[in-house]
Amino acid sequence: MERALDIVAAEAGRRLDQVLAQRLPDFSRGRIQGWIDAGMVRLDGRPAKRSAKLVGGERVRIEAWLPQPDTHAPEPMDLAILFEDRHLLVIDKPAGLVVHPAAGNWQGTLLNGLLHHAPDLAGLPRCGIVHRLDKDTSGLLVVAKTPGAHKSLVAQLQARTVTREYRALVVGRPAAGGSVDAPIGRHPVRRTAMAVTIAGKPAVTDYRVLARWPGHTLLALRLRTGRTHQIRVHMAHIGHPLVGDPLYGGRVAGAGLPAAAARAVRDFPRQALHALRLGLVHPQSGESMAWEAPLAADFQGLLAALEPLREAQPADV
Repeated sequence: MERALDIVAAEAGRRLDQVLAQRLPDFSRGRIQGWIDAGMVRLDGRPAKRSAKLVGGERVRIEAWLPQPDTHAPEPMDLAILFEDRHLLVIDKPAGLVVHPAAGNWQGTLLNGLLHHAPDLAGLPRCGIVHRLDKDTSGLLVVAKTPGAHKSLVAQLQARTVTREYRALVVGRPAAGGSVDAPIGRHPVRRTAMAVTIAGKPAVTDYRVLARWPGHTLLALRLRTGRTHQIRVHMAHIGHPLVGDPLYGGRVAGAGLPAAAARAVRDFPRQALHALRLGLVHPQSGESMAWEAPLAADFQGLLAALEPLREAQPADV
């Protein structure tokens, strides 16, 4: 990427990296700082520091390498697209679909399907995927289609202004509502798992009770942060793991239920977790937008099996 820019008088007194971040809105300030540190940005023909104070009239020359596009193969895929324009793509991801290729899942992922649907995504980091859902979690996921949209969505996620609401069926009877504020990091022994740990990153999950059945509770959850496996880890941490969660289970699902309902709970083949609502600010128009994806069919079937046993008026809801 090559650019030549002239610094105007109104930019005098400001830092070089600040001005370039404003002039090049499709690129993050962090990336621009990396270019400066690597000598890819010259000020009046000389290498400059990111903190260089401008006086006006300087000539900036940028010759920067962009990240190599992902080389994953496009694959035709039926995508449940809820919204699409030039900037965004909102998808209702089914359970069982891996979002990004990794060891053991190099093909058949959402990313492969996205590349077939919109080949230009190959030029974006992670092909525009700015957040993920676990393989066996269903529901809403947003994808950026332009560098500017990618920068905006990442900033919104970092500022915690993206609304993400989930539904989960958990084991036991958690309190009527509350928050779990507990840092999450890599599990010290099981390297494929996460855990609440002092050395982890801050993580906060809000939850409230929607319905109860003997020994089981349906929760509405909202993420204030976005750590790997956050809801699954936090619910297990407070003693109420998700039904069907093979990694963080720990309690026998189905206890206290009649045989048919208990069998439906025990046989549920994945964690009972669905990303129901997603809200954000459109990166181009500034409009507040929101989407909702109905519970996945298997999740609906699980709740239908429990419905005759629903507690009409739980005392603590």
